[in-house]
Amino acid sequence: MVNSSISTRPTAADQRVRHGIFADRTPRRRHIADWSAKWIVKAGGASIIAAIFGILIFILIEVLPLARSARVEEALRVPYRGEPARGLLSDEYLTHAVTLGLDGRLQVIRLGEEAPQVVEERDLLRGAPSASVPEGESSAPAGEPKTAGPGPEPVLTRVQAHPSFRLLSASRSDGRVLLAPVRWKISFSEAEGRIVSCELPDLITLQVDPRGRPLSAYALVKEEGESDALPVTIVAQLEDGRLALVERKVKVNLFTDEVEETVDSSYVEIDWKLKDVVLDPSGKNLYAVTLDDRLIRWPRQRGGLGEPQVIESSGSSITAMTLLTGGRSLALGHGDGRVSIWFQVRDASDRFQLRRIREFTGAASPVSSLTTCPRNRSFFALHEDSSLELFFSTSERLLWQGKSPVKGTTAVCYGTKGDAVLFAGQDSLVVKRVENPHPEISLKALFGEVWYEDYEEPEYAWQSTGLNDSFESKMSLVPLLFGTLKGAFYSLLLAIPLGVLAALYTSQLMSPRLQKYVKPTVEIMAALPTVILGFLAGLWLAPRVERFLPGLLMMSVVLPLFVVAAGWLWGRMPLRIRNSIPDGSMAFYFCAVLALGIWFSVAFSGVLESWVFGGNIRNWLFEVTGLRYDQRNALVVGIVMGFAVIPIVFTISEESFSSVPRSLVAGSLALGATRWQTVASIVLPSGSPGMFAATMVGFGRAVGETMIVLMATGNTPVLNWNPFDGFRTLSANIAVEIPEAPHGATLYRTLFLSALMLFLVTFLVNTAAEVVRLRLRKRFGQL
Repeated sequence: MVNSSISTRPTAADQRVRHGIFADRTPRRRHIADWSAKWIVKAGGASIIAAIFGILIFILIEVLPLARSARVEEALRVPYRGEPARGLLSDEYLTHAVTLGLDGRLQVIRLGEEAPQVVEERDLLRGAPSASVPEGESSAPAGEPKTAGPGPEPVLTRVQAHPSFRLLSASRSDGRVLLAPVRWKISFSEAEGRIVSCELPDLITLQVDPRGRPLSAYALVKEEGESDALPVTIVAQLEDGRLALVERKVKVNLFTDEVEETVDSSYVEIDWKLKDVVLDPSGKNLYAVTLDDRLIRWPRQRGGLGEPQVIESSGSSITAMTLLTGGRSLALGHGDGRVSIWFQVRDASDRFQLRRIREFTGAASPVSSLTTCPRNRSFFALHEDSSLELFFSTSERLLWQGKSPVKGTTAVCYGTKGDAVLFAGQDSLVVKRVENPHPEISLKALFGEVWYEDYEEPEYAWQSTGLNDSFESKMSLVPLLFGTLKGAFYSLLLAIPLGVLAALYTSQLMSPRLQKYVKPTVEIMAALPTVILGFLAGLWLAPRVERFLPGLLMMSVVLPLFVVAAGWLWGRMPLRIRNSIPDGSMAFYFCAVLALGIWFSVAFSGVLESWVFGGNIRNWLFEVTGLRYDQRNALVVGIVMGFAVIPIVFTISEESFSSVPRSLVAGSLALGATRWQTVASIVLPSGSPGMFAATMVGFGRAVGETMIVLMATGNTPVLNWNPFDGFRTLSANIAVEIPEAPHGATLYRTLFLSALMLFLVTFLVNTAAEVVRLRLRKRFGQL
């Protein structure tokens, strides 16, 4: 029976709570704190995502210019009158042009916005020759008939321009070669700024054919150095078929500036009529094209030419020939419009043979001339139908296509800086600006095998810089990507077994008293600066690994044997003795056994090296297996970087194993399963998602490591899995190269491309790890 005297009316306290008198204090503050924390977390996450996308966008901005093609745009057009120029030169600032036609008129033309101005003009046919070779005499050696006195007025038969030598040359119908050097002078004034002027030193005449007959073809090369005295070597075919080799040697007295000149001539009988010849810059190789389109290479020897290499015609006529920058690659233009690249390769008999390396396909019209860029392996191919293409040899890229800007092109000259090209035609002279910043880059150059000069076969190679502009850049990222994976592989080979098994033991088998010390200690290892680890690896560990390498190899057998033997002895101990040992002490027992095994391996390292490896394991490795040993190698990096990755693998795996419900473990043990059966059947499958995530995160950590691989490897970009050899990773390459890379240059942007690859690899690996982890979690979550 309910007591009706009890009042059901709300009290004053109930009224205050109902109307929010107390709710406006503590609950409101909690609400504000929760709301603030929620938005701070959201803002922090959004900031991280925005930062990542910002970094990605910045990298893409730096990388995208690598894919752009060249741009060739007209900058200046000036009228040109008289005989069309056959030879053409320009200064590096494009303020003047020097032209030479078959009429012998040498003109210096000032270029500018206003009308062109002929600054200086000289007639080579009527001008006085060099005093060293007076008219009516010859430089014929003893036994050769001398040229008679002045006869019919000679004419020019061929004109050549040599931009790298700052020289124009021409052959005359009387068997002489005229050398017209060009000298540029640069000065500065406050009023006009930079002032470029042109000087034409005295003309030099060399008698190549002592009988005064026209030359079929000729080529010349100037000796290295800045001497204006022009020490040159000329090779020419005479009318009777012989090859003439003329060397003009010059000695300059440093005190009096007097020039002592000597001219040596020799003659070689050959069986072919030539239509074009080229000498490499060193003067050691002579290339020639015969009238029946055979390609011949002669090695120059003291006093003459060596045995020729004759390459028969491929069916298409050879219409143009030149050497690319550096003088090692020979470019040939063909009658069907193709351009082929050749250079010397060492064959099986250790002899150098000329081989065709690659081809470019352009317009169908015959190639009339090839013009080489002085800064890199770019070249213009001009066809008879005025089609024009810009190629780059190493990357095999067609950079630009168009038409010649002048009617009846007679001469083409690449600017000294590689940023312009000049065209001379029948009635005009045109300057075109060339914007070609990254011709070395193509998909094949980055990720394919490329046949580089002086290499015996196509290879993946990275060598970004050389001594001079003639160096052929090698920008393959394959050795760097391979080195990154190699370093990660050897480090994970140590980190994954040790990290996962240590986490499994700590989580399931270690005593709680010992566990509270071990877990924090391993996690603190992750805070060790990698620069210290790299320093210790390179200067302390690497020499000791080299010294005790046999012992290190012995550890792979001795340590498992010692552990198994120690476990067998532990199991043979009386039960009362084992029970009297404090819980967790078994770990110290096995640590002592491992220390004993390490000491045993190191102590007997020298004995093993003497008995098994003949006293020198490095020689044994090379003679028996072909493996070379480098002190800073993948083995050293694997050991040190493995210990740097172990804390990450251990921490994630241990958390995963510890999160397995205790009810599952207890149920398995209650059903009669042993501790190891429970671990293998319950804990490992349930913790496999975390174990896989630990492996992938450890892989990402190893891929991005910089300082350890920078200091503990030889940084050699090689392609092999040899654990005793070095390697170079993408991250270490960025650290090494970026301080010396000019901003915006090809190397600079290629390094950002490698950074983009690292970014994408890490992103894809983490994404794949998360997807697989979720699937494994869903699969084993029902246990």
